[in-house]
Amino acid sequence: MGKLEHIFPSYAKYDLTLVKGKGSWVWDDQGRKYLDFTCGLAVTSLGHAPERIAEKLKSQIDTLWHVSNLFHHPGQDRVAELLTGNSCADQVFFCNSGAEANEAAIKLARRYHQKVRGENRYEVITFEQSFHGRTLATLTATGQQKVKEGFLPLPQGFVTVPLHDLPALRAAIGPNTAAVMLEMVLAEGGILEVQPDFLNAVVELCREHGLLLIVDEVQTGMGRTGKLFAHQHYGIEPDIFTLAKGIASGFPAGVMLAKGYLREAFSPGAHASTFGGTPLATAAMAATIETMLEDRVPERAAEAGEYLKARLREALAGCSWVKDIRGKGLLIGIECGSPVGDIILAGQSKGLLFVQAGPQVIRLLPNLYVTREEIDQAVGILSDLIHTYAREHGAVAEEAQL
Repeated sequence: MGKLEHIFPSYAKYDLTLVKGKGSWVWDDQGRKYLDFTCGLAVTSLGHAPERIAEKLKSQIDTLWHVSNLFHHPGQDRVAELLTGNSCADQVFFCNSGAEANEAAIKLARRYHQKVRGENRYEVITFEQSFHGRTLATLTATGQQKVKEGFLPLPQGFVTVPLHDLPALRAAIGPNTAAVMLEMVLAEGGILEVQPDFLNAVVELCREHGLLLIVDEVQTGMGRTGKLFAHQHYGIEPDIFTLAKGIASGFPAGVMLAKGYLREAFSPGAHASTFGGTPLATAAMAATIETMLEDRVPERAAEAGEYLKARLREALAGCSWVKDIRGKGLLIGIECGSPVGDIILAGQSKGLLFVQAGPQVIRLLPNLYVTREEIDQAVGILSDLIHTYAREHGAVAEEAQL
């Protein structure tokens, strides 16, 4: 069993041990260098070990690490000011991860209806192929059966319908419905973008039935899609939205944000998180957000994403095994004609790291400062791998509509 003997095998780990990272690159324990198009699953969005965030963390380490949330500290005020000042939200709740942020969103929706409005509403409607986390509530909310296996009985109060199926959504709304929860791009579900017309219909249904709209921005937020928050592409204002992953450049952090009228639902004692919004976490968050705003990082991501998609379409034109190239900003999916696990492993042998989004979709998540030279290098490796795989597995080259 070796070095993994004492670690639960809950991750299907690759046979790589990474020991160093800088910018777009990581190194393994054998000194091999890799171009990283995973970003720790959309986490290290400013690149590995960004100097400005490191400086803020080092300074904070010499000052104050942790205090209870029973006390004030200035880091929380600064992050809350940055987030509410650049979004439609008025209130924030600090936690440690995306699952915790989504859990807080679900709890806020229920408590608002039950304690503030005095209504017995508790059901949350979600969508097939979504992913919202690994706690019992958030895995139940997730629209993928595989994450639920072996965890029965699951909590009540969740209804899942097909994405873009408006009649099914209407039929699912009942007297106990509290909220609708969705991602603007279903990242784990295959890089599927929500259609604007459907999203507008969701907003109208929420307004008509007095439901809260929760947007899960854990993977799509913090500049990843070319806007600071993905819902800003659509011109909507969710009642609640959640952030994590890229918000602190690799330091564990999550935030649940909401409209001001929801404030009284989280009265003292209603919800808590021991390590949510510590001085260390807020130092990393503040530095990350400030950097993104000052350097116009979301705009960089939008431009780099368009370049990456254009280069992929050019390099993969005529390969019928590639069915689609899609995504927003630097959250890109390449849908293929069969499972892509072998190509993931082949990429590692060529010095390029990327991951899947479902069995047949290659997911590309470079950092938001990625250069055109790095994109060209990645596309060159990836296109060689895909064309080789397609030839070896009998895919016939023909003009593909990418």
